[in-house]
Amino acid sequence: MIAAGVLTVTLGVTLATGGRGQLIADGVASGVDHSFGDAGFRLAAVQVKGASRLATPNILSAAGLHKDQPLMGLDLAAVKGRIEAVGWVKEAQVSRVLPDTLLISVQERRQLAVWQHKGRSVVIDDEGKTIPEADPARFSGLPLVVGEGGDTHAGEILPLLAQRPQLMSRLEALVRVDDRRWDLRLKDGALIQLPSIDEERALGRLERLEQRTRVLALGFERIDLRNPDTVAVRPRASQTLAPTTPPVDGV
Repeated sequence: MIAAGVLTVTLGVTLATGGRGQLIADGVASGVDHSFGDAGFRLAAVQVKGASRLATPNILSAAGLHKDQPLMGLDLAAVKGRIEAVGWVKEAQVSRVLPDTLLISVQERRQLAVWQHKGRSVVIDDEGKTIPEADPARFSGLPLVVGEGGDTHAGEILPLLAQRPQLMSRLEALVRVDDRRWDLRLKDGALIQLPSIDEERALGRLERLEQRTRVLALGFERIDLRNPDTVAVRPRASQTLAPTTPPVDGV
C-alpha cells in the first residue's frame, strides 16, 4: 500500500505543476526509488532466457546490474540497449518480476559459419554480421568460409549445401573467388568450381553426375561447373580416367 500511494502522488504532482513538473518528478522519483527499496523491491536475481551458455556471461556483464539495486529505479530501456549491443544478441526484452527479479529474454543470433579473411577468423551470423565475443576455436563444427565477400554471401550458398548432406559432409571450406563466385574445397583436396550465377542449378547437375558415376566417392582433382553447358571433371594424376565434358542433358 505504501508503494501504490507514492506512485499516485508522483503522477498527481507531475500533472499539476506545469513546466516545473520534470524537476519535481525527478526529486519524487528518487524518493519512490528508495520507498520501493525500503519495501523490499531490490534486485536479488537475474533470469536470462533464450541465450546459450557461451553468450550468457557477456549478456550479464553488459547489463551492468548489481545486487540490491532498487528494482523499480532501473532504466529498463538502457539495460535493453546495453544488452542489444552484445554481438550474440539480435533482440532483447527486459522486464521486472516483483519483488526482486529482473527477467532478460533474448533472441540470439544464429551462428552460421567461421569466416576467415586477411589472416583473421571470426564467427558470423546468418546475416553476415560478426559476433565479436564468439571464439572461433569453439565453433569447429561450423562451416569455414574464406575470402573477401564470404561473410555477406555465405547465407546464400550454405542453405543450398545443407540440402545436400553428402556433399556437405565432405566439405573443408567455401572459398569466395573475386567476390563473384565460390570454390568448394573438399577434405580430400578436391576442388569444385561453381559459377557466379545460378549455383543451385550447378549443384543439381553435380548431384545427377554423382548418381550416375559416384564421382564424389571415387575422388577427383577438380570438377568445373562454371560452364552452364558442360561439366568438366579432371581426375587425379594417379587415375587413368580422361577428363570428361558431358553435356548438360546427359548429366
